[in-house]
Amino acid sequence: MPNVTPKILPATASATNPPLLIGDLLSAGVRAAGANPIVYRDHSRHDYRRFEERVHQLAHLLTAQGVEAGDVVAVLDWDSHRYLECFFAIPMIGAVLHTVNVRLAPEQILYTMQHAEDTFVLTQEDFLPLLEPLAPKLDRVRGYVLCQETPHAVNTSLNVVGEFEALLAEQPRRFDFPTFDENAVATLFYTTGTTGNPKGVFFTHRQLVLHTLSEANLFQAKGVELLSRDKVYMPITPMFHVHAWGVPYTATLLGATQVYPGRYDAEMLVKLLVEERVDFSHCVPTLLNMVLSTEAVSSRRVDLTGWKVLLGGSALTQSLSRRAWALGVDTRSAYGMSETCPVVTIDVLPRHVEEADYETQLAWRCKAGLPAPFVDLQVVDTEGQPLPHDGQSVGEVRMKAPWLTQAYFKEETRSEELWRDGWLHTGDVGSIDEAGFLTISDRIKDVIKTGGEWLSSLELESLLSQHPEVAEVAVVGVADDKWGERPVAWVVAQNLNEPPSIEALISFMERFVDDGKLNRWGVPRDIRLVDEIPKTSVGKLDKKRIRSGL
Repeated sequence: MPNVTPKILPATASATNPPLLIGDLLSAGVRAAGANPIVYRDHSRHDYRRFEERVHQLAHLLTAQGVEAGDVVAVLDWDSHRYLECFFAIPMIGAVLHTVNVRLAPEQILYTMQHAEDTFVLTQEDFLPLLEPLAPKLDRVRGYVLCQETPHAVNTSLNVVGEFEALLAEQPRRFDFPTFDENAVATLFYTTGTTGNPKGVFFTHRQLVLHTLSEANLFQAKGVELLSRDKVYMPITPMFHVHAWGVPYTATLLGATQVYPGRYDAEMLVKLLVEERVDFSHCVPTLLNMVLSTEAVSSRRVDLTGWKVLLGGSALTQSLSRRAWALGVDTRSAYGMSETCPVVTIDVLPRHVEEADYETQLAWRCKAGLPAPFVDLQVVDTEGQPLPHDGQSVGEVRMKAPWLTQAYFKEETRSEELWRDGWLHTGDVGSIDEAGFLTISDRIKDVIKTGGEWLSSLELESLLSQHPEVAEVAVVGVADDKWGERPVAWVVAQNLNEPPSIEALISFMERFVDDGKLNRWGVPRDIRLVDEIPKTSVGKLDKKRIRSGL
């Protein structure tokens, strides 16, 4: 692209250009919300004005403990109103919010807290046994605030400065928040890969505000209409995982009612969905499957009609979407990754598809969707050349957008690999069709090469999951002397006591060969019936562990 020199006119000497800061999302939400509540499980409920006051009080609490701009504050909690307050108060004083992934192994949590250089910690009491043996090695941490559901005495070796609610109650309800550069780091968290230590991913105030504005635009699109002031929102994505996909920021901006379920328990989730009349949630497919499998839902003792769920992290299969639809649950797909903040595409269906029946929509609903505003997304070949939008040409997905993480924290080599050629490389394989819709075929590392042909493990999973007796499935490639690799499937039956036979599952897959949807060498001949499939800390299929178990 040629260099150009557009005209830039001088601003009036007295004009101001305020920075994009997270605090403005909160103040806008308070203005919009009216009497809408923030709900925590069945423990607490208060309106947005009290929510704002609690954010101000938390800022006082932290600064009283010596937390300064630039300090990193770690949070270990289940999804709660407290966590939501941390999403705002910590960055708004100029500190950095470190959302600790509590589902990592203890040695990985220790690594992330040391690497992040945490100086202060807010922790729910369930995590005391985890933190106590780590604390002697966390020499930068000056103190801990204990978060409890009900106040009671706790015997711990940690340097606990007080209980969250008790300390909060002592603080003034207004804080004079500073104004600073919008490029200041606001949040930090760690994502795991197939090798090496977890990688630190960080985002600035500017990036988070821009992502929030884009997400709000997507969620209010005609036909999607997931979130607004008049909707009730409940995340089923952990708040430590990419800020719960950034949706708490968007829900706050729009003034929506927000319901936080605490530790995920299927029965409690269903109770809140029904009693709070939740309109919108987001999660990985395994968690949706967990909710739909509860006795109350599967027996239709409770009615979830009208609940909309956005799926990401793993591919939404047609069988899961159909099962949800039969129970009145409306599913759509989105795409992103930790490094993208995360949402970069969503299923805003073309008008002629939106107006069609569900079966016509189904294949579209399971695609990754259209790029969000300001997202430049390409599928490229091995030489980095963009591939045509024909729905057939498959290559690596790469992108640019104003909110993508600019580097891994203190990881120069990995950062350069992520951003080679000036594009963020996702490591995902996909295609783009004539309508601009992205379909993810697989992770590069999960594509199976057998007999010189490429197989998508996601496609095999989608096909096998359509068997009526299959609840969950994972497919991986394993080394084979004759074919190079061959597919192996792990299957969880709907009824563990009466699983389908291996022969029946193979015969079911062979029907797709007869229909021309699958090559014969793509049929998994090695199928393992298992009680459960290993998951990552955020509920995705853990294919690294699956391969190691073969």
